[in-house]
Amino acid sequence: MKTKHTINASALRVRALVTGLNIAPFTARQRAKRVSTRLAATAAVICLAPHSMAATTAVDLGSASNFAVLAGSGITAAGTVNSVPIYGDIGSSPTATITGLGNIVLFGTNQGGNAVTVLGKTDLNIAYVDAAGRTPDTLYGAGFDIGGLSLESGVYNSTSSLAITGNLTLDAMGDSNAVWIFQAGSTLITSSGSNVILTGGAKAENVFWQVGSSATLGTNSQFSGSVLALTSITADTGTSVDGRLLASNGAVTMGATTSIIPEPSISLLAGTGLMMLLGIRRRQALTAGCDSSARLSRRKS
Repeated sequence: MKTKHTINASALRVRALVTGLNIAPFTARQRAKRVSTRLAATAAVICLAPHSMAATTAVDLGSASNFAVLAGSGITAAGTVNSVPIYGDIGSSPTATITGLGNIVLFGTNQGGNAVTVLGKTDLNIAYVDAAGRTPDTLYGAGFDIGGLSLESGVYNSTSSLAITGNLTLDAMGDSNAVWIFQAGSTLITSSGSNVILTGGAKAENVFWQVGSSATLGTNSQFSGSVLALTSITADTGTSVDGRLLASNGAVTMGATTSIIPEPSISLLAGTGLMMLLGIRRRQALTAGCDSSARLSRRKS
């Protein structure tokens, strides 16, 4: 009988560990230890929950995906003639003003404020609401700097602003369908020379930045993904965007030598597109060389 009692007690201990029931013959110290263990396990589940849920799905941009630059109150391209290459359509509505159009090398169509642009804006607004409504996997504090991090796919949220200083790495872990959605309650600001690095099969077309007010991409920064800003977007001098700049209500402003290349359009770099761009760069280099020679000649004379 004693042996039978020992076996039953062991069975009860196993059942208690599985069901979480507090039953004899555990001591108070044993129960306290088990509670601590269960709390730690709960914390681990919270951390691991994003990986146990269904994979994050891409935001459907609709007809807005045809645009490299889409705005609400105008587009401005600074710099010199043919210094801002853009691969994809451009358009702005309800304000259709495009300043510095001659500075843009456009491998796409200037839709101005036509019906195509209006439809693109409608689809952009739908996509913005979709991105903003996704349930976050990770919550950041106000003004959080995600530079220096390496992030797997998921939905990342800050109720205030997001910043990028240095390198941000997005690692698809071998999954070419991996998706990232970043939700910034107010602003997105990248520092000068910052980089968004895609690795492990990650694609820029699967990266989305939902911004509650305005986005600013710092000088000479390398950025990946589609920016969906409620207000305005500024890409400073020398910024390279592997993605799209889509502003619902405000303007899109691009500094000199900014380049906008949505990933599906990278194939346009081959053949004619690449030759045209190389030709433009060669003419700019020759012009700079001629100017330097002229200044040297004037000094000698």
